Amino acid sequence: MQRRASLHRSIAFYRGFGMNALAPTPVTVAAFYHFASLDALEERRATLMDVCDKRRVRGTVLLAREGVNGTIAGEKRAVLDVLSHLRALNGFTDLAWKESQAEAMPFNRMKVRIKREIVTMGRDDVDPAARVGRYIEPQDWNDLADREDVVLIDTRNDYEVGIGTFEGAIDPNTKSFRDFPEWWKYNAGRFEGKTVAMFCTGGIRCEKATSWLVGQGVEDVVHLKGGILKYLEDVPESESRWSGECFVFDQRVSVSHGLRRGTYDTCHACRRPVSPESFSASEYEHGVSCPACIGEFTEEDRARFRERQRQVDLAAHRGERHLAGE
Repeated sequence: MQRRASLHRSIAFYRGFGMNALAPTPVTVAAFYHFASLDALEERRATLMDVCDKRRVRGTVLLAREGVNGTIAGEKRAVLDVLSHLRALNGFTDLAWKESQAEAMPFNRMKVRIKREIVTMGRDDVDPAARVGRYIEPQDWNDLADREDVVLIDTRNDYEVGIGTFEGAIDPNTKSFRDFPEWWKYNAGRFEGKTVAMFCTGGIRCEKATSWLVGQGVEDVVHLKGGILKYLEDVPESESRWSGECFVFDQRVSVSHGLRRGTYDTCHACRRPVSPESFSASEYEHGVSCPACIGEFTEEDRARFRERQRQVDLAAHRGERHLAGE
């Protein structure tokens, strides 16, 4: 009972924490990516951090020579200022974003990181700036999915697919996006003569996945423009072929139709999404374990997680936020 009370107290605190807890205006969340050549990465990182800090924008942005990828949140005008800064970069005029609202700030701080890739596939011969599959608008996706010569492939990782996907879609059951080329190598024969329609959260993984397939000689490759998030935003729930919720990489954890906040929380041991039903499972201990990871950690690990959660709960009781809870 005490552990359950601690769980609900922590969740209530973190879900209610915002950049300005008294402000009634929802926080604007913008998710974006763009493939274009980017140089002077250290200089770009420092300048972008400065722009975000001055406007009190938080989130995570990845910079690489192949482009940018990120999700940021803050007051709407401030978020638009940051996006304008990015669009002013050479080759980034067409950078687009998907916008949603959150009741409170979904990020603890601002992070700008330099990476080898903005989404890691680990293949040097993939260049989305040079070639990708055809785009399908969200309003045309259902008609495409109804065709007998079309196969839907979810390019996300297994824990993401586990909480929601399109009806009839194939799950490659990959632990990492790096695994996708190998999965395709052993499964390509199943899809000969088919139109391969791919989808992911916001579209970025599909840019690389379709680029890879085009390079492998697949004749007809398409992907959902704007990803699942754009579909859930644009397609009425009454007409939707989406089942479940969509995992997102911020403290909202998941969203549903209309980009409303979903019902999932995060296991702070393994970072997988946890359903409300899992809270009552014997394998679940808030901040320590969930049914998915109960066999993945040692008793020493769990003791360390319990102490971390104790510090998080103490901070919540004082009305503070402990960074270990991020």
